[in-house]
Amino acid sequence: MGPRPGGVSRTRALLAAALATIYPGLGHVYLRAWLRALAWFVLSLVTAALVVPPSVVSAYQSGGFSALIQASRTIPTEAFLAILAVRVMNVFDAAWLGLRPHPSGGSAEGPTCPNCGRPIDDDLDFCHWCTTRLEANADERRAEGGLH
Repeated sequence: MGPRPGGVSRTRALLAAALATIYPGLGHVYLRAWLRALAWFVLSLVTAALVVPPSVVSAYQSGGFSALIQASRTIPTEAFLAILAVRVMNVFDAAWLGLRPHPSGGSAEGPTCPNCGRPIDDDLDFCHWCTTRLEANADERRAEGGLH
């Protein structure tokens, strides 16, 4: 799963989708899409607040996690589908965003990382943004006697 043409990595998209599956917005945090992460987090909370019956919330408050599990079995199908729809759209958005080249990459000034597309430092043999090893820089430094 190495870099694809245009400096995009499938691994980045898969990891973002996996994190988004754990909790809405988490994949976007990984991608450093802060406003999108906040939007998905808020959307998931608002959706849950609007569709989860008050009886489920009160069961959790009075009986803890085990009572929440019992009460969650009474959640209406429409509520479950609404929450599921937000979660699934969040995962697809994180994956789609992970497949796009990073917006700060591709500048004409200096070299860019072949994986994330962001500007890199010529003195390093890895990208300090995504930690991808930059073989060209390491080979040049070995030729100059800088690395052993």
